[in-house]
Amino acid sequence: MSTVQYQVSGLTCQGCVKRVGQVLDQYAEKASVTLEPPQATLTNPSADLSTLNSALSEIGQYQLSVDQTISDATEPYEQSWFATYRPLLLVIGYILLTSLVVEVVNGNFLLARWMQHFMAGFFLVFSFFKMLDIRGFADSYAMYDLLAKRIYGYGLLYPFIELALGIGYLSGWQPYFVNWLTVIVMGFSTIGVLLAVMDNKKIRCACLGTGFNLPMSTVTIIEDITMVLMAAWMIIR
Repeated sequence: MSTVQYQVSGLTCQGCVKRVGQVLDQYAEKASVTLEPPQATLTNPSADLSTLNSALSEIGQYQLSVDQTISDATEPYEQSWFATYRPLLLVIGYILLTSLVVEVVNGNFLLARWMQHFMAGFFLVFSFFKMLDIRGFADSYAMYDLLAKRIYGYGLLYPFIELALGIGYLSGWQPYFVNWLTVIVMGFSTIGVLLAVMDNKKIRCACLGTGFNLPMSTVTIIEDITMVLMAAWMIIR
């Protein structure tokens, strides 16, 4: 029995997984497609890579690339925790460094001012990644956010909400209102993330849009709750 595993680009939601799986089923004894990680495993394939990609090009911008040929007894390759979350850690690290540099330039460290600049950077950068593929983000977000599941337009609007929050923190405009809006938006988002993680759902975290394959985990929970706590502290201080 021959088993071939491919990496799949262009997958953004379970709908994509279903469409790609239906095509690949025609060219193998068995085809299994997953979103996290974005892979396709074909048992006894009857077509080469070029033929498979040609068939996929007819249903969307999906592309297979050679991952590895495995036997039935081979354990699947798993990335380390750091390798999986490196994009997210780098983004947060850059925002943290920039906000700290601002405090150094000002000559003294003020916790409230640092939080304000950190949150401005957080929302501006994260909204940027979501806007690279707003519809793809909305598809992924609708898989776990309670409101986006019911109102698809909320997922399309969400990157602009983050952009507005980022501008609000950066400009210092109406801090009481901006902080309360952050508590409400991020707090509500946290509920959906918590439910997804508790149900052990294997879905993509949409925090950095569709550009990175970040699995939903406790890392996402910590990220959301941290923003809620920071906004809440600035309200009551």
